[in-house]
Amino acid sequence: MGNFYKIILFCALVAGSFAVRAQVSYDAEQPERNDISKSVHIYPNPAVEYVHVKLEHVNIENVKVSMHNIIGNEINIETERIDEHELRIRVKDFDAGYYLIALKDEQSNFRGTYKFLKR
Repeated sequence: MGNFYKIILFCALVAGSFAVRAQVSYDAEQPERNDISKSVHIYPNPAVEYVHVKLEHVNIENVKVSMHNIIGNEINIETERIDEHELRIRVKDFDAGYYLIALKDEQSNFRGTYKFLKR
């Protein structure tokens, strides 16, 4: 990711609220996709040891998950599947601050980016 995009990402996040925010895209021809973005839960926020990602209407096995720090650098993560709709990401060793979780599901054409705070 170029420095220009990192600066824009940083400015956008600083200007945003501290609540979990999502940028979601989906196929406009299929209105039922709107419900997917409403069924994503990222908790606890702020997180200490783990952060949970729950997608009520999507099988978590089909979802590609990546994490980035506040300036856009991708971070290696350890994930554990809890059930078919939920996974847990270990954040215990992360520095305190804001992180982004990017979710992508090709089958449902769902993409979302969620912000959380690590204490």
